[in-house]
Amino acid sequence: MDPALGPVSMSYEFKKETWTRTLVLSFQSLGVVYGRLSTAPLYVFGSIDPKDIESREEMHELFSFVFWTLTIIPLLKYAFIVMRADDDGEGGTFSLYSLLCRHVKVGLLPCNKNSGKIVHHEEESRKEKQESKARKAIEKHKSSHYLLLFLALLGACMIISDTVLTPAISVLSAAKGLGRSLGMITKKFFSSDKTKHHAAELLKKYVPTPVACAILVCLFTLQHYGTNKIGCMFAPIVIVWIFFMCGSGLYNIIHWDHEIIHAISPIYMLRFMKKINLRHWKLLSSVVLCIAGSEAMFADLGHFSKKSIKITFVCLIYPVLILTYAGQTAFISKNLGTDDVFHLRESIPNKALQHVFTVLSLFASAVGSQATITAGFSIINQCQALDCFPRVEVVHTSENVRGQVYVPDANWVFMALSLAVTIGFHDISSIGKATGLAITCGMLVTTSLMSLVIALYWEKSLLISACFLLFFGAIEAMYLSTSLLNFFRGAWCLTILLLLFMTIMVSWHYGTLKKYEFDIENKVSVEWLTDYNPGLGVSRVPGIGFIYSDVVTGIPAFFTHFITNLPAFHQVLILVSFKSLPVPCIPQSQRYLVGRVGPKEYRVYRCIVRYGYRDNVRDTDDFEDHIISSIGEFIGREEYDLESMTSPEGKMMILDSPMEDGCALIAVTEESSSTEDIQTLSENGSRRNLLDSNASSEITHSPVKKKKVRFLLPPKSPKMRISVRQELQEIIDARESGTAYFLGHSHLSARKGSNFFKKFLITSYVFLDKNCREPPVALNIPHAALLEVGTVYTL
Repeated sequence: MDPALGPVSMSYEFKKETWTRTLVLSFQSLGVVYGRLSTAPLYVFGSIDPKDIESREEMHELFSFVFWTLTIIPLLKYAFIVMRADDDGEGGTFSLYSLLCRHVKVGLLPCNKNSGKIVHHEEESRKEKQESKARKAIEKHKSSHYLLLFLALLGACMIISDTVLTPAISVLSAAKGLGRSLGMITKKFFSSDKTKHHAAELLKKYVPTPVACAILVCLFTLQHYGTNKIGCMFAPIVIVWIFFMCGSGLYNIIHWDHEIIHAISPIYMLRFMKKINLRHWKLLSSVVLCIAGSEAMFADLGHFSKKSIKITFVCLIYPVLILTYAGQTAFISKNLGTDDVFHLRESIPNKALQHVFTVLSLFASAVGSQATITAGFSIINQCQALDCFPRVEVVHTSENVRGQVYVPDANWVFMALSLAVTIGFHDISSIGKATGLAITCGMLVTTSLMSLVIALYWEKSLLISACFLLFFGAIEAMYLSTSLLNFFRGAWCLTILLLLFMTIMVSWHYGTLKKYEFDIENKVSVEWLTDYNPGLGVSRVPGIGFIYSDVVTGIPAFFTHFITNLPAFHQVLILVSFKSLPVPCIPQSQRYLVGRVGPKEYRVYRCIVRYGYRDNVRDTDDFEDHIISSIGEFIGREEYDLESMTSPEGKMMILDSPMEDGCALIAVTEESSSTEDIQTLSENGSRRNLLDSNASSEITHSPVKKKKVRFLLPPKSPKMRISVRQELQEIIDARESGTAYFLGHSHLSARKGSNFFKKFLITSYVFLDKNCREPPVALNIPHAALLEVGTVYTL
């Protein structure tokens, strides 16, 4: 393990959740988590070809599948089992993977290899147990590590692909209802029956697709307002929608076919399976759409709480969905052969209510799409933090909820792909086949990772883990096979999306990993830098030099390349590294690790900034001030830590609590302290030096606005030695002289004779790296102070 990274305590203190808070979160979850589940009736039976249904009994048998699928997957699997495997309040595929990376040595990512020991609050009191044979086998075989990473990436790609497909099918389903309503209204203006029929058919054929595209453009355009505002606006719509569906379902059960209640018996499923054939098997690919959105219950866990999500589903969403599907089945079974009988709009009992339903379904479908789009943004943020996705801008839309993010670049890509799918297919059935395949693949990944969590993290018996995998895995594998049978009827679209996103993620991970390995192999020891003294012709110039690198020990290769060609470096050097850990977030008190590099008189320091996959620390305006303040506190504490003074590389110190005699450096902003305040402080008898710094700047065509930050030395303390004050004074003087930033700009190339796959991955990585919208270090660095050092990596 890398000595530069210390332990991370995950013992957070959670406030007891009150019932008032639970009810508020339950209300908000309706507009975010359950929008898709509640709008699934729009296209579950609507994606079935009417020619495939031959009798009333078949509809009852399909409803039996719907009932037990909703009971087993979202209710039993997700609400009562999977949601218990949260990663300190976070859910999703990557949260399960991060749990395995922390508790089993299976990490392949650089952040996993050098993340240090992560101490979980539940493990502090857990006794050491003998490692199981399964754990040893998984840790020993490298192939199992690659398999787990592939599963995590596959699950992420399925969620991202679903972000493209769900808005298309949800909005198009609602737009189909609008086309039917317009067709009915148009009939009133024509006297000829033939003209009426022709006009209605034209409207039903040509209106839905343009309307759906217009709604999609509006939906994606609204994303920059953030999940909180959009979710609060849409939650009342979902409430009206589910009660509307509940009332309609009850009416249809009573009026059309009350015997549908008997179909909840599993005997109906056995009847269906006894006469199974290719036609029946394909019908199940539409049934699986009823659980579309179940993964969001777990993926959006960080936005809410387990109690609120579980209570909302068990007490409201689950019974409403059962009544809705039962009522729709009752209507279809009694009206087989009627035009458009499988569309949910036709089951609404009153013609006037059908028009109300059409408008309401348009808004409700947008809500369902919103939940999936939000999940797509979240998974991209997590993948980027773990070096599995190219650098893109991530905007945090909420000050209170860390997980609510907006990714502008991904948003427009999602919109373009959704429009392409909508225009290309303009058919609910074809898009439904692809959506069903994405749902089943994503759920199978969750089941596979969850079975490992049960055995390796919860430390249950292998029998329990195997039973979980076989029971839920068999059901999901059955639905997967039904979706694959419809591969050429629309499911092939998912394959294209999967190849696109998987290529991006795999190539970026491969390039990042190879660059990191190259940096580790070519770094030089600290002695290489300290041996460069003025007698050898190396000059020390006034100022502070920030060197940004991925390596956490030694000197990065690009900086040695710079020194070799230009023998000079600054009076104070600070080696800064960002390290992502497989945890949701790092407490502010444990974020910075500071240490010294080489002898004290060389004034070379190292600062490692750690962050979780939900943190956002790179784009803060006062980032540089935090680092300098942390180094000042390290200097003040170092004299009491003999180990850090005798270690050749320097012990990394976590600054998790303030010094007893106050801060080593006092940062004063221009807005909070006036000149008179500073003068008063200096008249108290202590010599204080001021330093103006540009903590943040905006590069615009208008005059640049600057935030002034000044550092002061504290009053003389009996605990602070003169040598410490002198070193702190040198830090301030160096900052006053100016600041420079060194970044390594690498160029990857494949060796001659490399295989096609390697060349393809490196070429893809180079293309993505050149076209990234975000720089490697997303800080507000003035261009005049930035120096990029180019190096060529031949892999």
